[in-house]
Amino acid sequence: MATITELKCAMRETLESRCVLGQLKARIRAEVFSALDDQREPRPPLSHENLLINELIREYLDFNKYRYTASVLTAESGQPDVPLDRQFLANELKLAEDSSSKSVPLLYGLVSHFVNSSDNGAKVFLRGPSLPAAPTASSTLPEPKA
Repeated sequence: MATITELKCAMRETLESRCVLGQLKARIRAEVFSALDDQREPRPPLSHENLLINELIREYLDFNKYRYTASVLTAESGQPDVPLDRQFLANELKLAEDSSSKSVPLLYGLVSHFVNSSDNGAKVFLRGPSLPAAPTASSTLPEPKA
């Protein structure tokens, strides 16, 4: 008869071989964070800029297989469970891609652009986010891809 330790090991190996152990751990972490989250202090609404930033970060995390971190980001931020379409992100950020850039997250391309820019040290002027406004036709979000 198998011992408890042997059963635990067999269960762990089975879950790992089915690639679900990491997903289960991530889901448990997300639920623990959700349970610990102070609901008395409501989160601010997810602004358009935050939605885009979170999506860039999620794409980066998924690419690098940081799935636990991505699941916690999604749970804590209120980001939709289904990722936004990459082409939508590129359009919103006014980015054009070549075939080589499509194999890496958009965040890599953005960082690479600024690191490798040949502006002879010229600085880029950054602005804070715009004030929330009523959604326009160009700023409405597409349906998440399935």
